[in-house]
Amino acid sequence: MRYALVPILLLCVALTTVGVGVFTLLERNREAQWHQFAVERQAQLDEATRGVAETLEDVAEDLRFAGELMSQPGTLAEHRREMRALLEAVGQYKVLIAYDASGKEWLRMLDRRLGKQVARAPVLAQMAEAGRRALLRPPGDVTLSPPMEDGGFDSLRVMATALPVDEQGRPEGAVAVLVDTTSFFTPLRIVTSDPDARLLLLGTYGQPTSASDPTLADWFRRLETEGSWVPGFMALAARMREGERGALPLRAEEAERLGLGRSEAIAVFTPIRVRGGSHWAAATLVSTATLRSHQQALIWRLMAAALLVALFLVTFAVYVVLAQRRAAALRESRQHADQLAHLQDKTQKILDHIPSGVLALTVDGRISAVNQVLRERMPPDAIGAPLETAFPQAPAPVVSRIRALVAAAVSESRAHGILGETLVLFGEEGRFNLHAVPLEARHPEVHTLLVVEDLSNVRALETQLLRAEKLATVGVLAAGIAHEIGTPLGVVRGRAEYVLGKLGKEHPQGPGVAVIIEQIDRVSRTLRQLLDFSRLQPTAVRPVPLSSLLHDVQELLRMEVERRGVRFEVTVPQTLPPLAADPDQLQQVLVNLALNACHACGEGGQVTLTAAVPEAEPWGLVALTLRDDGCGIPRKHLNQVFDPFFTTKKRGQGTGLGLTMVAHVVRNHGGRLELESEEGRGTCVTVLWPIAKPSAEERYVG
Repeated sequence: MRYALVPILLLCVALTTVGVGVFTLLERNREAQWHQFAVERQAQLDEATRGVAETLEDVAEDLRFAGELMSQPGTLAEHRREMRALLEAVGQYKVLIAYDASGKEWLRMLDRRLGKQVARAPVLAQMAEAGRRALLRPPGDVTLSPPMEDGGFDSLRVMATALPVDEQGRPEGAVAVLVDTTSFFTPLRIVTSDPDARLLLLGTYGQPTSASDPTLADWFRRLETEGSWVPGFMALAARMREGERGALPLRAEEAERLGLGRSEAIAVFTPIRVRGGSHWAAATLVSTATLRSHQQALIWRLMAAALLVALFLVTFAVYVVLAQRRAAALRESRQHADQLAHLQDKTQKILDHIPSGVLALTVDGRISAVNQVLRERMPPDAIGAPLETAFPQAPAPVVSRIRALVAAAVSESRAHGILGETLVLFGEEGRFNLHAVPLEARHPEVHTLLVVEDLSNVRALETQLLRAEKLATVGVLAAGIAHEIGTPLGVVRGRAEYVLGKLGKEHPQGPGVAVIIEQIDRVSRTLRQLLDFSRLQPTAVRPVPLSSLLHDVQELLRMEVERRGVRFEVTVPQTLPPLAADPDQLQQVLVNLALNACHACGEGGQVTLTAAVPEAEPWGLVALTLRDDGCGIPRKHLNQVFDPFFTTKKRGQGTGLGLTMVAHVVRNHGGRLELESEEGRGTCVTVLWPIAKPSAEERYVG
């Protein structure tokens, strides 16, 4: 009996040893799994918040860039164009406002899609407050507003920064932008897509945002009165407000109150830094119910294996090996999923930043995805709709041609294209390249790509190059014509005058000879204009009083005005500063423009010449505006009126060089021309001419 007990005792010792070893192993495995679980969740959160931080940094860079643009000299219209380009380039920007050094608004731009809807008094007041606070901080620092709780726009935030400082070291102003942050925190929502995970996102003012889980946000607001019920969550909130990073365990009863189920939970948190010192804070609270159930199942299996001794020990060993392989496979699958998500995000960013529009079509011809370039020009409900929905303003023949292009590419399994043709795709006529590219039929959601290249800018560059070639040709022709034709014409005119003198005006051939002399004079005038155009050089300028020069222009045109029955009015303030100009060339510019205006008016027409200093003109220019109520210029000719030899007058009434010489003279003096015209309603030409700089003595006296 005593010897019989030895094997039993040995068995008990063995079982006890195995049990102790098993439970020790389980405890260590449990701690390791919990630690690994927390590390993986922390890594996921860090990756997601890194993307959010990069997006916020992009907004800060846009603000800094906008501030530099605002601080540069330029007209209000130029600043509006620059800010409009920035507002349309970034879809999340809804309102952009610039303030001067005193905090007064001087430029406001609204997003055409949503700007007017959100630009109400409370929003504008918060933007103004953010702009004033930005003036108190160094340029480059970003000032954020509280969330827009009025009107259901909780996702909107105001971000502002100061403009570069002036010579006294004070900011010249501030620029504020109303940003829709909905898409900023998409990576965080992806991280918390697990049903066992919850997101808590605190804004820069330490309050939960709309992206937070409603239950967590509600407990956060009740912490002051009921914080003792959730001490771990209260500690988490305090550390998030301090901008710390780390992980905290939560007890089962506390996790249940927070809506995470009856199991322990882990909270990982990290800050999202914003340039200037402020920060957002993100935390994910994840239940360990799945992990705990897995561990309990493992314990029951190991207990059964211990009772069956060797057989179940072997089974347990096999199970452990399989479990480890399964865990490794799961980790590898998770890494592959993360890599695929990263690649998808990277691909989307690349597509959004290429200058051409890209549109993906499904097998049945519906739109499945578009990049940023086309998204801004398409209706918001185009995703999932047929192809024609992407071009609602295009005529039916154009849409049919695009469908035929896609069908041909799919049927022949090769790319088809329409190159450099003039089409109406988005309401206005333009030149486009269209490419239909079929893909491998592995994914029905992305079966065909339609690439849209807008060649309007290329067309504008071609026009400028053609104009430059014309100008170069004019110079060569002018020199050659003046040399080869001028002298023979002088000889012919002299002989014709001699013949007319011999015959007398009463001779039957006298009028014919007079016509010869008149036509030779006309050709000579054209030659002089060509020669003057080709010899046009930068001239030495001097201060020219504008009032006396305009009086001379009015006298020169008096006979022509009376002959045509046109009213010609000149309005010049006496306080205008002198202009930096060659007086003869400035007079030539004004006379040419005034003559063109008189020729465009019928009898009883009105021509007005005014001069003023624009309020929003920081470049020291005077605006000379010549307005008429004549026939106007057709839209198709607006870009050609300053080209050499282009004229709308009848044959023999103009050479097409007058406005070309005007443009050259203005450019040589450092000015610029602006032209507005509407057919049948008149024309307005504005010459912006530099003001003469005061002499050294005048600057000293002033």
